[in-house]
Amino acid sequence: MRRLCYAGERLEDGRAICFHGGMEIDLNCDLGEGGSHDAELMPLITSANVACGFHAGGPAAALAALRAAARHGVQAGAHPGFADREHFGRLELNQTEEQIYEDCVYQIGALTGLARAAGLTLRHVKPHGGLYNRACRDDAYARPVVAAVELFGLALVGLPGSRLEALSLGRCPFVAEGFADRRYLPDGSLTPRSRPDAFVADPAEAVRQAEWLLREKGVRTLCVHGDNPEALAFVRELRSALTRLGFVLKPF
Repeated sequence: MRRLCYAGERLEDGRAICFHGGMEIDLNCDLGEGGSHDAELMPLITSANVACGFHAGGPAAALAALRAAARHGVQAGAHPGFADREHFGRLELNQTEEQIYEDCVYQIGALTGLARAAGLTLRHVKPHGGLYNRACRDDAYARPVVAAVELFGLALVGLPGSRLEALSLGRCPFVAEGFADRRYLPDGSLTPRSRPDAFVADPAEAVRQAEWLLREKGVRTLCVHGDNPEALAFVRELRSALTRLGFVLKPF
């Protein structure tokens, strides 16, 4: 079996994948969604995607997350989603391009104001849940998301090879994202949450997946989900393993 090795380490079977020390990777997490571990997770990550209040959270939760990000030197971004709190924004709702644009501008604008109150400047936008998945594959959803991000002069986070990446060209910086705690389908999309094999629970498996994402997909940021009941232990172990392998955790 192939495994990761430290820079300079040699394995007899020649099947190691070696990274040179100092390779940079961002570790991002969706926060401000009402999770119980936000305060403990913030020092472990380098970028926070803060919920804008449509799918979860609200002004108080968002401002608390942004203030915590400021204290810990964590980069902050907006995490807009569908207005569907009942399903945590994970259903793929049918909306017009104008509705998506209006909702994204509203959410990003609100979080921009809260970030200013916390002494921060937003750096990126990462759509949430159903909006993220739909926009990654459907131009009618990707176009208004890209337009809203461009309006605020921010970077856009999404799946590599997605429609978000294609349509952001020449309009806003794009940051390719991989998921450490989610599995993938052969076409590069995320395994639906309804499937029993959708999640990666073992930090060692997450590190192997991170290696694959960096090597094969060219991702610049890895996502871990803050709403996972085991999120704190998972992120601690993942961060420790990445550091041992020579990665430098740094905002993109």
